[in-house]
Amino acid sequence: MRELHKNPMLYYLLIPVLVGMWPLLVWGVYLPRAEHGREIEGGLCVQGQTSVLEILKIDPDRPNMTTTNPMPPEFSYSAAVTRVANLCKIPSSGWGCKAGKPMVASGKKRQDARVKLTAVSISQAAKFLTTIQSMWPSRLTCENLKLQKKKGMPDQWDVDFSFLYYY
Repeated sequence: MRELHKNPMLYYLLIPVLVGMWPLLVWGVYLPRAEHGREIEGGLCVQGQTSVLEILKIDPDRPNMTTTNPMPPEFSYSAAVTRVANLCKIPSSGWGCKAGKPMVASGKKRQDARVKLTAVSISQAAKFLTTIQSMWPSRLTCENLKLQKKKGMPDQWDVDFSFLYYY
């Protein structure tokens, strides 16, 4: 048995068998795995394209925004709430906004506001909150949220938001 590795017939048979197994291994194992991975990645690509189209539908001006301006445009709660309420199909009679004066606290300039939505569905309120926070992700935070269901109505709510915007 010790002399087996010295026998050239072993190498004449072993090498072609191993070389012949490689295409079978590729065809039987690696190719199906790659195909499955391609299908998953293709699905994620389609899902990403759908998300981009939804973002462009909600905010068609987003591709025209430039990042060359180091100073962000002046923020105003009334303009932001008006824009987002229109996107969420909330009528102008269905919301109100009271903004406080800008102040400096712990070295940061900030402004608070109270936004009240009346007679909106829960999905409109959720869409309002996610949309407004996604437009100013690192600057605008919702500090408090109060939901009050209208009695006798299946899906009508009064919603109070407390926002903080950091300059």
